[in-house]
Amino acid sequence: MSKSYNIALIGGDGTGPEVLAEGVKVLKAAGDKYGVKFNFTEYDFGGERYMRTGETLPDSAIEELKKQDAIYLGAIGHPDVKPGILEIGILLKLRFSLDQYINLRPVKLYPNVDCPLKDKKPEDVDFVVIRENTGGIYTAQGGVAKKGTPQEIASQLMIYSRFEVDRCIKYAYEYTKKRNKKKKLTLVHKTNVLTYCGDLWMRAFKEMGDKYYPDIQQDYAHVDATTMWFVKNPEFFDVIVTENMFGDIITDLGAMIQGGMGIAAGGNINPEGVSMFEPIGGSAPKYTGKNVINPLAAICAGAMMMETLGEEKIAQAIDSAVANALGSGKIKSLSAGKMGMGTMEVGDLIASLV
Repeated sequence: MSKSYNIALIGGDGTGPEVLAEGVKVLKAAGDKYGVKFNFTEYDFGGERYMRTGETLPDSAIEELKKQDAIYLGAIGHPDVKPGILEIGILLKLRFSLDQYINLRPVKLYPNVDCPLKDKKPEDVDFVVIRENTGGIYTAQGGVAKKGTPQEIASQLMIYSRFEVDRCIKYAYEYTKKRNKKKKLTLVHKTNVLTYCGDLWMRAFKEMGDKYYPDIQQDYAHVDATTMWFVKNPEFFDVIVTENMFGDIITDLGAMIQGGMGIAAGGNINPEGVSMFEPIGGSAPKYTGKNVINPLAAICAGAMMMETLGEEKIAQAIDSAVANALGSGKIKSLSAGKMGMGTMEVGDLIASLV
C-alpha cells in the first residue's frame, strides 16, 4: 500500500503559483516512482484575496492547516499591497500560530552554477543554517514614547527563554548528527557585547553538547566574523545554529554564495507539528505569466519537505535530479529569462530525471 500525504498549497502572489506548479509536478513524478501519493488542497491567500476581501489569513484557516501534513508555499508579496500587511498577516501568522520554531536554510552550490566566490567549487559550499524562528527581537517586545518629537524614544528587545533556546539547539545537534558529514556544529552569536542573551545561548549550547552529543564538535563564531568566513572560507562550516535576527541576515548572504535566490529554498519547521516550505526569492511580479521565472528553488523546497516528512529517497532523488540537470548544462543560468528554457520546461526536465 502506498503512503499518502495531505499537502496544503499556497501559491500566493506574482510568480509564486508558477514555481509552485513546477514543484508539484516534480513531487508527483517522484511520488509515482516511489509509491507515494499526494493529496493537494489549494488556498488562495495572498494579495488578490486581500484586496478583494480585506482578509489575510483567517483563524479558521489556521485550524484547517493544522490538519495537513505540510504546507507548500509559492511566494507572498503584491505590488499593490503596502509592504508588511501580507508578510505579517500571512507568513508571520503562520510561523507563530503553527509554532514553526526552526528556520532551515541549506546553502549548497550545485554543479555549473556561477559562484561569486573565487575558486570555490560545490565541495566547498555545502552547509546548513538553523535559525531560531519564533523568538528574539522579531516578537515586537518594546515600544515608542514621545513619537514624532525630537525626544522620541524607541525600543525593541531581544528576549529569549531557556526553553526556546534549548529546543532550537537540540534540533541543531540532532540535525548535525543525522547529516553525518563533518559532525561540527557552529553557534553564531555576538557574545562579546550581547552578554545576557549571548551567555544564555552559549551555556545552553555547551551544556547540551557536553552531556548528550560528545561526538559532535562544538564551534563558535561571532556573527560579524561569520559573514567574513562565509566569503573567505565557506568550507569551514557544516551546520550553524543561531538566533532569529542573525539567522535572517546570514542566510541571505548564504543564498548569494550558492548562486542566488533562484536556487535558495527554506523550511519553517515545527518538528512536532505542521511545517511550511518555500523558495526564498520572492514573488517577482514583473515576470508573472511570462514562463521565464526559475522554479528550482521551489523544487528544492519540495525536496526539503520530503526530507522533513521522512521520505529520504524522494528528497535525494529530487536533489540528484536538480544536480544532474544543472550539471548537464541545459539550464544556462539561474536568472529569470536567461535559463535557456522556460519555467515549465525546467520543471519537465527535473521531473524526467527523478
